Amino acid sequence: MLVQIVGARSILEIGTLGGYSTIWLARGMRPGGQLISLEVDPKHAEVARLNVSRGGLQDVVEVRVGNALETIPELSAERRGPFDLIFIDADKQNIPTYFEWALKLSRPGTLIIVDNVVRSGAVIEADSSDSSVRGVRRFIELLRAESGASGTVIQTVGIKGYDGFAIVLVG
Repeated sequence: MLVQIVGARSILEIGTLGGYSTIWLARGMRPGGQLISLEVDPKHAEVARLNVSRGGLQDVVEVRVGNALETIPELSAERRGPFDLIFIDADKQNIPTYFEWALKLSRPGTLIIVDNVVRSGAVIEADSSDSSVRGVRRFIELLRAESGASGTVIQTVGIKGYDGFAIVLVG
């Protein structure tokens, strides 16, 4: 639905895993759209490619294998973007860096979604030693200080307990 709201034709996904979100993001794109998904694990990337193909989306989805800290700068060097929507669902300790890159690969109106930011409530623990919690907290600090974007965190509750996502609109 968020893909449709922004009328996305170009999507960047950081963290593919099995391709579940990839498929839903791609299905929401406008005709002629392109989605690039970055996955560090070759086995996960292969599973995702198979799932994307089963979904009939192989012509609109490109799964790139490699560490996103290396593949995102490559996208920038290739002059890919700006993207209409960027979905970050990868290693949480690196969310601040992914967010900084997302801003560089955005335009006014780009929607940035960051998944798993509530961390079962642990995100409020300022002295947490958990690298994922510290990464999320740093991302939220960056967002708060960012004059070119505004956002909020939305808590979710489900079978896995409670977590949530951040939704950021680039201004």
